Amino acid sequence: MTDATPADAAVVTGSPEGLGEYAERGMGELAEKMGMVFTELSAERAVASIPVEGNRQPVGLLHGGAYVVLAESLGSMAANIHAGPGRYAMGIELSASHSRSATSGRVTGTCTAIHLGGTLTTHEIVLTDDEGRRCSTVRITNIIRDAR
Repeated sequence: MTDATPADAAVVTGSPEGLGEYAERGMGELAEKMGMVFTELSAERAVASIPVEGNRQPVGLLHGGAYVVLAESLGSMAANIHAGPGRYAMGIELSASHSRSATSGRVTGTCTAIHLGGTLTTHEIVLTDDEGRRCSTVRITNIIRDAR
C-alpha cells in the first residue's frame, strides 16, 4: 500500500470529542487492515475513507465487499454512539447498490442518520470516489440492546 495511511492502523482525525470508547479501543481489526481513516463520528453523521489500493478485486476495481465493510463500519459505529453507555447496537439488515467502480485514490463514506430510536437505528451511507461521484449506496438498520 503506497497510501500515506498505514495499513495496520485505523486512524481517527479531527476532534476526539464524541468518540467515547472508540478513541480508546480503536475501530477494529478489519478497519485497521483496510486502512480506514475516520474524520467524523457521531450518531447523526460519520465520515471515513479507505484507499482503493490494497482493497481491489483481481480485475483492478475496488472490491464490492470493501464498500460494504466501510459502510457497515460507519453505520454500526454511529448506532453504537447513539446507543450510549451500557447498551450496544448490532446490525440486523443491510442493503447495498453499487453504481460505479473506483480504480484508484480513496473512497469516502458519508453516513447520515435516517432514524435514531430507542430500539432501532437506520443510517444511509453514500460512498463516493475522489471526484465526488457516487459509487455505492448502503442502508443499514441496527437493533439496540442492553449490555449483559
